[in-house]
Amino acid sequence: MIMTKLFLTVLRQIRKPPVYTCLQRLLSSCAPGGLFTDQNGAQICGSSPQLVQKLVSHVEVRTSFITEEEEEAFLRELEPGLKKKRYESDHWDDAIHGYRETERDRWSPECEKILSRVRSVAFNEGSSLLGPVHILDLDKSGYIKPHVDSVKFCGSTIAGLSLLSDSVMRLVKENSNSEWLDLMLPRRSLYILRDQARYDFTHEVLKDEDSFFNGHRVPRQRRISVICRNLPD
Repeated sequence: MIMTKLFLTVLRQIRKPPVYTCLQRLLSSCAPGGLFTDQNGAQICGSSPQLVQKLVSHVEVRTSFITEEEEEAFLRELEPGLKKKRYESDHWDDAIHGYRETERDRWSPECEKILSRVRSVAFNEGSSLLGPVHILDLDKSGYIKPHVDSVKFCGSTIAGLSLLSDSVMRLVKENSNSEWLDLMLPRRSLYILRDQARYDFTHEVLKDEDSFFNGHRVPRQRRISVICRNLPD
């Protein structure tokens, strides 16, 4: 238990960006400058077509990465432990609101098979992964504020499965609020952030009332993310 708490404390050391207002979020969400749709139907929009093209090789969304049955397998495994925790109103560093979290290093064969698939598409062969898998459960009213995961403890790649709800993830360049990218994260999709998107941009999951993509409302429900990271080189 002590080691688990220590790991979570280390993992959540982050760089905090400037504060953005809800109005800024809504205006930028409703006035995209570029929209990219890949062959799998994944959608990315941003402040300019140039930025979208620049970052499209550093971000990836794989829609329908898991099936309904596979999602249910994760829920069966995670819900008993999550129900023992209460949703927290705030985070020690003010980065997350309306959440509960845990980590897990032992999985059923079915879930381990899925996670192996995540690792095979998200990380380079032989990449050293960061300890147990991180589980973050956001209530319907919960959200993740803009942040950059610590470069001291997390490597070049973050990969997360989205369970239970569609959501919108926003990336904003740390030294330029006008440069942003929105990722549409459908339920049961996998998102991957690499390199420049990982180091130079904050990422956040928009709260329900701010959840728009390319000008369209994306209602946010309770959302569970299953997150894998690699270690720094």
